[in-house]
Amino acid sequence: MSVDHVYDLMARAGELPYGEAKTVLVEDALRQAEAAADAELAYRVRMELTTAYQYGGEPAKAFTTFSRCLSEHDRDPGRFAEEHRLLWQFKWMVNSLTLFPDVPLDRTYAILDEMERRYRLSGHSLQAVFHYRHVVARHVGDVAAADEWYARWRAAPRDELSDCAGCDPTGMVHHLASRQRDEEALAIAAPVLSAELNCTEQPQGILTTLLPIYLRTGRLADARDAHRRGYRIMRANIADFADIADHIEFCARTGNEARGLEILQRHLGWLDRAPSPHAAMRFAAASASLLRRLEETGHAPGVTLRRPAHGDREAADVPAAALRAELAALTTELAARFDARNGTTYQSELMGRILAAEPLVDRLPLTAHDRRPAAGTAAGPKTPVPPPAPDYADLDDLDALLAAGDQRWQARDLPAARAAWRRFDEIVTATGIEPTTAQRARRADGRGLELLMGGEPEAGLAEWRRAAELYAAAGDPVLQHSVLSRVGGVLAGFDQPAEGVELLTTAVAYLDEHAPGTRRALTARLRLSGHQLESGRPEEAVATLDGLEPVEPDDIGDLELHRAQALARLGRHEEAVAVLRRARAALRTVDDREPLAQASFMLAQLLAHDPAGLDEALAAFDEALEHAEAPDLRLAVHAERGTFLLSRERAVDAVADLVEAVAGYTADGAHLQAALVRVELAAAYYTTGRHFEAAEVAEEAAPNLAQLDDPATERRLRFILAHSQRELGEPQAADLFVELAREEDDPGAAAQLLETAAEVLTGLDKDALAAERFAESADAFAKAGNPFGVVRTRRRGALCHLWSGRADDALAEIEQARTGLEALPRDNPAALTWESSMVAYDEARLLANLSRYDEALRSVDEAIEGYTELDETDAAEAALRLRASIQDELR
Repeated sequence: MSVDHVYDLMARAGELPYGEAKTVLVEDALRQAEAAADAELAYRVRMELTTAYQYGGEPAKAFTTFSRCLSEHDRDPGRFAEEHRLLWQFKWMVNSLTLFPDVPLDRTYAILDEMERRYRLSGHSLQAVFHYRHVVARHVGDVAAADEWYARWRAAPRDELSDCAGCDPTGMVHHLASRQRDEEALAIAAPVLSAELNCTEQPQGILTTLLPIYLRTGRLADARDAHRRGYRIMRANIADFADIADHIEFCARTGNEARGLEILQRHLGWLDRAPSPHAAMRFAAASASLLRRLEETGHAPGVTLRRPAHGDREAADVPAAALRAELAALTTELAARFDARNGTTYQSELMGRILAAEPLVDRLPLTAHDRRPAAGTAAGPKTPVPPPAPDYADLDDLDALLAAGDQRWQARDLPAARAAWRRFDEIVTATGIEPTTAQRARRADGRGLELLMGGEPEAGLAEWRRAAELYAAAGDPVLQHSVLSRVGGVLAGFDQPAEGVELLTTAVAYLDEHAPGTRRALTARLRLSGHQLESGRPEEAVATLDGLEPVEPDDIGDLELHRAQALARLGRHEEAVAVLRRARAALRTVDDREPLAQASFMLAQLLAHDPAGLDEALAAFDEALEHAEAPDLRLAVHAERGTFLLSRERAVDAVADLVEAVAGYTADGAHLQAALVRVELAAAYYTTGRHFEAAEVAEEAAPNLAQLDDPATERRLRFILAHSQRELGEPQAADLFVELAREEDDPGAAAQLLETAAEVLTGLDKDALAAERFAESADAFAKAGNPFGVVRTRRRGALCHLWSGRADDALAEIEQARTGLEALPRDNPAALTWESSMVAYDEARLLANLSRYDEALRSVDEAIEGYTELDETDAAEAALRLRASIQDELR
């Protein structure tokens, strides 16, 4: 078995994040090294495997690899070296042994003693030893010993075996938090929070540890940011399972039960393969506490969680209450096992406190849009308080009461209309008076409206039909056809369009002839045109409205609103804009401002498509918000205005409107609308450089957006997320860009996405993977007929091969880049010279790294000549510096 294959496996593993995929490669490398009978190589790989197990969420497996390496080192320290790494890994072993209740505590103390002996023999500080003696004391609940070891840990000098500059203070903060010495903890944490740390466990470790401290001390903004940043970093790593529990507990104690439920659902499957029983216990306790809070706040009924299959257990939806009971029982059982091992009751007491924990904050909004709608969202700031329903107790005249009911109905004041009708019913019942046929018709008319508004359409229609018959019997065919028009309007919108249309057209014809110019004739026409518009016949709707010339401002406004909708549907936007301007002028004189808000909103939407309509569109949006009272309308205006501002490159201004819309839709449970607006908000955040918020909002939108059959919007969202993740330096960006490329039909677009994925990877020092993506990109550029793209990606891929230790592949790739130069078009000499110079420059870098200095000189001279010809001063100076360094090597 070739050892080269071992090195190749380790190189590939080195570019993967800690987790199952990385661990499998290192395990394979160990098997290959053992098969090759290379004991020293196997030793080094086994040492790496201990690290992979530790950070990949399998600490129990690390016990075996660590013990094997330690025994080999002790047997032949000259051959099996790396004593420093072994001494470092002692800390992992001590900490991990406490996490398994079946491991006797004496064994942990023995490892601690052996750790101290070796640290003393090697001349190291005992600072790390004191640290981990404190860890064991804190685990068993020996408060006095924990305090003593903490003091000695703080007093001892740090050295190269101390935990890093982030993890060491994190441990101290953890202790101080448990003793509620919050100000001391904050003082220790402050330097860490402002430092640039290069550690697998930071900054998420310190941020998570600070969560309860921030809450207790009222630093709510810091708590919010620590949760969002810390959880985002650790959410993909099962090794952080126990710390994820802290974030679930945080949500349970800050009124963020819905967010906590999302986290619980995302990680519930990990409970079956938890890194340790201790991590399982912490997760179960925090999750049970969260589910208890859901029950107490009334959100648990009907809530289920999807539990994935494991072993003989099939995947199933588990009711929240049942899962809570199961997790609480698991917590209690595991805590008892730890206490039995430790000879204390500390873990049971600690888990009991978590299970019964009460909120520290009533509700801590985690984002600007994660809140109850701001004042004025449900109704504008100028919305008057509705007056109480009139008291008609002193009115006994039946006709006057019916007239009052009609008047209030026409004014859209249904509570007042109901009050008049109720008084009518009381008098009839109390006096036994028999109403006239006309009175009974009018009362049936009102009762039909009440039933329809109360969600009883069949009963309401029956009353209206009865009213029509009574109007006819009373000799009032105008009112008869008026009410039949309303019946037709309802039927046309339900499952009886033929009868509905017949009633509508008959009513219009009769009222035009016998009540021309009246409101009843107008509303009948409006009702018919509305049906025609909804049926996709806008031309007929416009024709139906022609010839109407109302006098009253509110009638003018209603007519022009209907006309504008039909004209807009026909694409006659200029006419629609003119009509809406007339409507607004009339509606500004009417007390009811909701129609004015509707007209202003529609005008703003139309003007938004006019490049010259920015100022008027914004003024119309403003007027719509000023007068809109209906919550749905206000939220729609915020959403549209935000989207409009974003499209006009005013993303900073767009954010506030989009936040308001998302907040309102979310609070109303309109999750699909909220998801669509979140796409725009994510775009606005990204455009303004708020990449963290953009990624968070995009991820919030994704689950609900997936329910819509809108692949274009869903793809746009993933683009925003991928670019946001790229700016955040998150490796998931590369996978998402590749995913998008795989779905792309255009080879040129796919090539660009693959190149971007490669750029992400090389920026993260994952150069072997980056080289593969550059090669895929080059192939796609070739398919797209873009020779410049081919040359560029072959050249960049060559350097990635070099940096990943694959010299032969690097030389082959740079040769392909040189070959690609021949395919460049000759009609752009400057572009040809630039690309040739870039290839020569990178070729010189590659050859110099391989100590082929003479060849490197020839290549760099070619680059210098090309850059100079193009007057590219900076590039030429960089090439001259490279030439000087090559010449230094030749001397």
